[in-house]
Amino acid sequence: MTDGSLDASDPRTLPGFFDALADGDLLGGVCTDCGQVLFPPRPACYACGSRAVDVEPQSREGQIFSYTAVQTPPPAFEADAPYTIAVVELANGGRLLGRVAADYADVAIGDPVELTVREPTAAEREVALDYEADWPVHVFEPR
Repeated sequence: MTDGSLDASDPRTLPGFFDALADGDLLGGVCTDCGQVLFPPRPACYACGSRAVDVEPQSREGQIFSYTAVQTPPPAFEADAPYTIAVVELANGGRLLGRVAADYADVAIGDPVELTVREPTAAEREVALDYEADWPVHVFEPR
């Protein structure tokens, strides 16, 4: 980061992160001071506070770190319940929260998964904020 200014196209902002994801690029922030991987990237490290954060491509492969089932979702997603969400530790060390394309009973800590990206459904677009409506949805697929 050179001058400290950001605009919405910068991957250290949520719009920039999701634009890159829509283009097929999973980008993470990497703190050059402590090595922490940040998802999504941001201008400052949440581990050490450094502003020396580079943006680098990250692996889409990882393993389940923690998971749960959503039994009572927001009304727009009632038809999807129950569904599984997980914190996935990616191969580069960062952790990312997302939906898992598997039933809760079929998931275990340590299971290998791979991040995929899809277009939002009509229900997802309907409940999204205006600027989020076209953001892709990331889903972890068991490997």
